[in-house]
Amino acid sequence: MPADPELTLVDEFASTMQQLVAEAERKGDPRESGADLNLHGSATDVAQLAERIASLERILSGVAKKISAPALSESAVVGQLKKMEEQMAMLSQTESVNQRLFNSLHQELKSYRDNFLRESLQKPFIRDLVMLYDDLSNLAAQMENAAAAPSKKTNAVQQWSTNLQNAVQALLEVLHRMDVNPIEASEFVDRGMHRVVSYEPAEFVEDDGRIVLRVKRGFIWRDQVLRPEEVVAKRFG
Repeated sequence: MPADPELTLVDEFASTMQQLVAEAERKGDPRESGADLNLHGSATDVAQLAERIASLERILSGVAKKISAPALSESAVVGQLKKMEEQMAMLSQTESVNQRLFNSLHQELKSYRDNFLRESLQKPFIRDLVMLYDDLSNLAAQMENAAAAPSKKTNAVQQWSTNLQNAVQALLEVLHRMDVNPIEASEFVDRGMHRVVSYEPAEFVEDDGRIVLRVKRGFIWRDQVLRPEEVVAKRFG
């Protein structure tokens, strides 16, 4: 348990005063002893007395600081904690704003990159592949029809037709690796997926919009319609 500052002050003050009294008794009074006045000794005594008084003042000042230090320290700690709390709140808010800005910028850059790649580089190349698919498909259909007719070269034509169909499937695989897929067959027209190139009359109202023939395949690229499918559909009335 720490010592009481006031008791320490009393003890040190009493000790200092006792030393001063003992020093005075030791030297005695020059008039009673008949000794000559020694100016040099008196100056020394005065200097020692001044030093002891200064020491006493330092002791008093130290005790006063010890008494007032806890209250000042507690107030300072509270102030520092408040400042730290405010700084942490500011840092948290700044970090949140920076994170939102970073996410927004990242999304914009990603969108710009995807649009640039799609429109400037990939889209023209993919369109060329789709047109190549159309040409190969038409040629394969012609050879298939020729192979069905009676002829001496039926076996050879059938082999060519098979090879051509395999080439068409290989091209579809290339398109698939580039996220391009044919539009799946459906029974009725979907205006977002199909383009009707011709109509046939429908006898019943429930047949209105029914697809009769798929003229040209459509394709989807990354969930977007690259080219709508061309179809022939029925129309009632």
